[in-house]
Amino acid sequence: MKDPKGRTNIGFEKHIFVCENSREDGHPRGCCKGKGGCEIRMLFKKEIQKQKLVGKVRANGAGCLDFCEQGPTVVVYPEGVWYKIENPEKDVEDIVKLHCKKGQIVERCKIQLE
Repeated sequence: MKDPKGRTNIGFEKHIFVCENSREDGHPRGCCKGKGGCEIRMLFKKEIQKQKLVGKVRANGAGCLDFCEQGPTVVVYPEGVWYKIENPEKDVEDIVKLHCKKGQIVERCKIQLE
């Protein structure tokens, strides 16, 4: 069957999953949706377009990624690099431009466990 978008390969070079999990107010672990997860996914989509990576890089919403305290959290595959978003505009731009386009890990955004 011919692909309606004209794709010749399955998948993406990079796949970004943005946690949009929601928990009740006051939950001790918090939730990424309440910290702007949905808006961050939309920023990724806009930046992917801006960097002309549509069809190569995809941003999807995800359920709980289980690093709630670090949230909002993002994971980029196939590398499996986990990021926390502290400055949405700058972090999203750098993750797309540096990681997705140039293959450079954005160290300042990586989740660090103590």
